[in-house]
Amino acid sequence: MIVGLNGIIQGGVSAKDFSKVTQIDENDSKNILNTFIDNGIGNLKDDFYYFEDGDKLKIATILLQNGFPLDEISVALDWRDFEGLTAEILSSKNFAVIKNFMLTKPRMEIDVVGIRLGIAILIDCKHWKRYNSSSLTTAVHKQIERTKQYVAKTEGSMAVPVIVTLYQDKIDFIDKVPIVPIFQFSSFIDEFYGNIDEMKTIETD
Repeated sequence: MIVGLNGIIQGGVSAKDFSKVTQIDENDSKNILNTFIDNGIGNLKDDFYYFEDGDKLKIATILLQNGFPLDEISVALDWRDFEGLTAEILSSKNFAVIKNFMLTKPRMEIDVVGIRLGIAILIDCKHWKRYNSSSLTTAVHKQIERTKQYVAKTEGSMAVPVIVTLYQDKIDFIDKVPIVPIFQFSSFIDEFYGNIDEMKTIETD
């Protein structure tokens, strides 16, 4: 099923095309596509399966709910889907979520903002296949700056900068900013409020 995510493209796709992209047997491809349709994802018309923007993320969410590995699912998503998956996990934990939040003067974009109990988590999603400590440190400093700008423009706010990565074996910290692999993001959020003293928090003076 996870391999099937690679065959989800906007517009129409036949079972034969899906089979070529995913390298799954054509009959199995048809069964997978019909399973997507049965779950209310996509439409079937004249032997072509039509998918919309966001359908890939819906499938990823269903796979997650059925116990498929989060890290394997994440690899099959592009960076937009990766941001969407991060937002979906926050939403499932009862956070108010804003994607692609734009700040002006200076112009900065925050991938995902999650707000609950008066605290904002500001997330930079890194769908990198490779990175080193230098690139992560640069990403952390940029996210700290975005967080400072967010707090300066949001009266009475308190915010925590966070980096969510695709490939990493454990949660790490740079300058008290958590670097969280996507497969541990759900448990990180579950324990977030209990561990907040260990993290960098930025609030209005």
